[in-house]
Amino acid sequence: MFHDICLLVMLFLGVVGENYLVSVSAAILLLIRLIGLDQLLPYLEGPGLRLGLTLLILSILTPFAIGRITTEDIIGAVTRPQGAAAIVAGIAGAYLGARGLNFLETHPESITGLVIGTIIGATFFKGIPVGPLVAAGMAALLADFLIGS
Repeated sequence: MFHDICLLVMLFLGVVGENYLVSVSAAILLLIRLIGLDQLLPYLEGPGLRLGLTLLILSILTPFAIGRITTEDIIGAVTRPQGAAAIVAGIAGAYLGARGLNFLETHPESITGLVIGTIIGATFFKGIPVGPLVAAGMAALLADFLIGS
């Protein structure tokens, strides 16, 4: 029952904050629970994360596949300040994502805080909840800074 209330709260926050990714996700999970298909949930948690990351990378790489990225675009990415900033940010994001995955594996209790923070960021700050691994990496760095390794 507590799980359903949490999902209803997330659905409500998603609707109020006009974040349809949160709303639809909470509604689908609620539906899965209400129709008794709870055995699907572990597949959404582990493999679902990897599938979601794969789909995200597919969407990012699609402009290469359809020819929308040109040689000039690639040259610009390494010669313009915005391109250089994007490369550095990409490296930082990948590094933080790896740190985040390790952090979540070694400190599973932090998942609750990340979910709450992600919902708050998505609902009240018009964010998009696509960065939990990077957020976990940031949490790992912050925890290292505050309490040491």
